[in-house]
Amino acid sequence: MNQVLICLVEPIGVSSSYTGNSLHVYPERLVVVAEGQTVCEHARIIERSHRKPGKVIYDWRHYLAVIQRKPGALRNGAPFTEMPVAFRQLQDHMLCKDGGDREMVDILSLVLQHNEEDVLRAVELALEAGVPTKTHILNLLHRLIDRKPTEHPEVDPPKALVLQTTPEANVNRYDGLRRTGEKRVAPKARAS
Repeated sequence: MNQVLICLVEPIGVSSSYTGNSLHVYPERLVVVAEGQTVCEHARIIERSHRKPGKVIYDWRHYLAVIQRKPGALRNGAPFTEMPVAFRQLQDHMLCKDGGDREMVDILSLVLQHNEEDVLRAVELALEAGVPTKTHILNLLHRLIDRKPTEHPEVDPPKALVLQTTPEANVNRYDGLRRTGEKRVAPKARAS
């Protein structure tokens, strides 16, 4: 279940399902290959000083398989501090409610089936609207994918639905009831 491949002193993040596959090392990059296909590619981080501790860089996307099995890992997992700001803001909202960690995992997992930019935009729109829920984010995401407008459109009602006479609020009627102590009783239903 370890998410890191080790090559000499350089840790490489890769989805846990690909652990144990080939690693091709090049001067400027590292490439993980599984079944003849490139799974991921990482730029090498080379520091000239051997006295400094190694640098760890996380990619939260590589840990999606783990948090789908164990959503609680989302709460304190170091890789998830590297998520975009909107995802972290959503995480703050979601983790405050029961089952929020599972919903957050479901939302993050949307990047496996959809463009990450679309998912991120849907989360941003939900946060702006003050409705950071899974169902609202899914709705916004599908609207973005289908290229439907996410803003409320201007609607002109048909002439048949336009009010002819605007109702007036008559608060004096209620004041009169309060002064006299008059009670109104609903009429009894007729027996059929």
